[in-house]
Amino acid sequence: MKLTTRGHYSVKALLDLSLQPNFGPASVNAIASRQSLPAPYLEKLLIELRQAGLVRSIRGSKGGYQLARSPVKISLGQILEAVGETMEPLMEQSAATQQAEDWVTLTLWKRLHQKLKESLYSISLEDLYYDARSWQAAQGAETSFVV
Repeated sequence: MKLTTRGHYSVKALLDLSLQPNFGPASVNAIASRQSLPAPYLEKLLIELRQAGLVRSIRGSKGGYQLARSPVKISLGQILEAVGETMEPLMEQSAATQQAEDWVTLTLWKRLHQKLKESLYSISLEDLYYDARSWQAAQGAETSFVV
């Protein structure tokens, strides 16, 4: 699995939304500005995240996007899946896999992939938030939050 810009930007946007008071809405431009992301691209990602049920859009002058559920109920795996990040193993079984060592290697990669996938779905947005806050505090950073 490889984390692309799509996945990285999506996680940053949802972490930003998790910081809103009472998980209230934030505009695309506000998120983009705080996180140094291109707003048009972020808008497309937020639409995909909305379609996956991770965020909802609020219309009006005080509208924007907000988390659709608590950060503890949103996993890293769900975020990545919502924006099309592949979680498939890098190695695929081929018809030419006939030697025992090839089979062992393939089996090992499949097991590692399964553990990685389980891990991605066990890490919540809340976990990432606290990890980022801990790192920021260790660096002596201010309370502003840019992920």
